[in-house]
Amino acid sequence: MNYFKELNLPKELLENLSKLGFEQMTPIQKESIPHIIKGKDIIARAKTGSGKTVAFALPLILKIKPKQRYPQSLIIAPTRELCEQIAGEIKNIARYKPDTKVVTLYGGTSLTNQVTSLEKGADILVGTPGRLLDHFSRETIGLSHIQTLILDEADRMLDMGFGDDIIKIVSNLPKKRQNLLFSATYPDNINKLTSIILDNPIKMEIEDTDKHIDIEERGFKSDNKDKTLIQILQSFQPNLALIFCATKIKTTELSETLHNKGFDVATLNGDLEQYERQEMLLQFANGTLPILVATDLASRGLDIEGIDIVINYDIPTKAQDYTHRIGRTGRADAKGLAITICDDYAMGKLKDIRPSLVVEETDQLRPDKNFLLQGKYSTICIDGGKKKKLRAGDILGTLCKDIGLDAKDIGKINIYDNNSFVAIDKSVIKKAYNGLKNGKIKKRKFRIWWL
Repeated sequence: MNYFKELNLPKELLENLSKLGFEQMTPIQKESIPHIIKGKDIIARAKTGSGKTVAFALPLILKIKPKQRYPQSLIIAPTRELCEQIAGEIKNIARYKPDTKVVTLYGGTSLTNQVTSLEKGADILVGTPGRLLDHFSRETIGLSHIQTLILDEADRMLDMGFGDDIIKIVSNLPKKRQNLLFSATYPDNINKLTSIILDNPIKMEIEDTDKHIDIEERGFKSDNKDKTLIQILQSFQPNLALIFCATKIKTTELSETLHNKGFDVATLNGDLEQYERQEMLLQFANGTLPILVATDLASRGLDIEGIDIVINYDIPTKAQDYTHRIGRTGRADAKGLAITICDDYAMGKLKDIRPSLVVEETDQLRPDKNFLLQGKYSTICIDGGKKKKLRAGDILGTLCKDIGLDAKDIGKINIYDNNSFVAIDKSVIKKAYNGLKNGKIKKRKFRIWWL
């Protein structure tokens, strides 16, 4: 079987999958979905971007009985961003089952608001280990009806020290349940987790041979990393650039440096509140802030098309972290470029991280000193989303028909539960802002602000 229509799925689900652009299954989907539907435990090793979220989300939604008011499935993931990505994918696939309730639970957001959401009922929980344990200790979630447990990016969670937390959570789940474990790598310490959690699992390892990822890797010697970074940006002139730093402090410092030089920059690190992280990622993805300076928080669970270049400002400590970092470019069959800035410390680490990397002198660079990577768009936020029945077409219609903007001046429109974001060409941003602020969408007044 290669196509979703070859599976015995409800007609409404197949129609929804087709609308979402899901026709042919990826290797991990083809291998795992039939086993998951049959209720088998599985261990799957598959790279980020291989389609594993759909692989577990589709059978999960088939199994869910809406309006039960208690959680039936639990998905544990390492980061807030990945939780949101998983929840979004599930909600898209579950459109044919509109009563399916997905609740995300992670730190950095109001615990009280999460409790309120849980009190309204939840079919599927998606959360990070720490926040899930917090809720369990406060007795704000009940796990006695969980039928399916999914561990996504299990290797990453072990790297982050969540192993014991996961075991504590699992010890409070029903003994009779289905367990699915997905991991990009298979480190030695994962065996303890699998032996405790899974029951006679089917093991599968997906090598993505059908899809060649084309990433050019280069390194440049440097005795002044800030100067070299700017030379790299002005030489390769990307549209979207992702820069990795080793620490949260350095991401902030480097972002300020680039901003002071005239570049438009977003920052992503663990010190930001969740809404700040969401806004930073959104403005990076929609071209408002075309440079993202991040910690390794962005090396997994970040699936943004069009990243031309990944730059290791600081070399990672592990070879697998290097692999995950550079994998953010060269996606969706595009050619990618990964560059490592090599000071003396990085030169010493290369033999462990990437011994095959050829390191060049910076005189090979050809910077255009007039080039500044700046956003084409600005982003407007609207205080209304899916819960207020607001759609992208409603916003687009208001901007074009009522305010008089040209469709080519409107970029990405992102609709969330409570807010919507629209990228507007900077040349007409004031016109768009004033028009939305003083006008109405679907005959209703919404609060508007400019990010």
